[in-house]
Amino acid sequence: QVQLVESGGGLVQTGGSLRLSCAASGMIFSGNAMGWYRQAPGKERELVARITNGGSTNYADSVKGRFTISRDNAKNTVYLQMNSLKPEDTAVYYCTTGLYWGKGTQVTVSS
Repeated sequence: QVQLVESGGGLVQTGGSLRLSCAASGMIFSGNAMGWYRQAPGKERELVARITNGGSTNYADSVKGRFTISRDNAKNTVYLQMNSLKPEDTAVYYCTTGLYWGKGTQVTVSS
């Protein structure tokens, strides 16, 4: 079955960086668009970034210029490089194919 496993979350100070990874299995990774969503306490889940199977990307306005999504089809992995982190980036970050979801990884940015 399809499995998506996120890693790389943690606690970081304002202005710091983290790189999230999402390892996929049980699917033809290279043929799928992949996305990162996040959900903060008391808020709805929101799209952070998306990358198509061809490598085209789009980002939420709130993260443009700070976050970069990328993929390595040889490793069946999608990444989210997060720079200049802000307290409002604190959330659980989820990897998704659109149909399948990982369990998420917590990102906490201290002020």
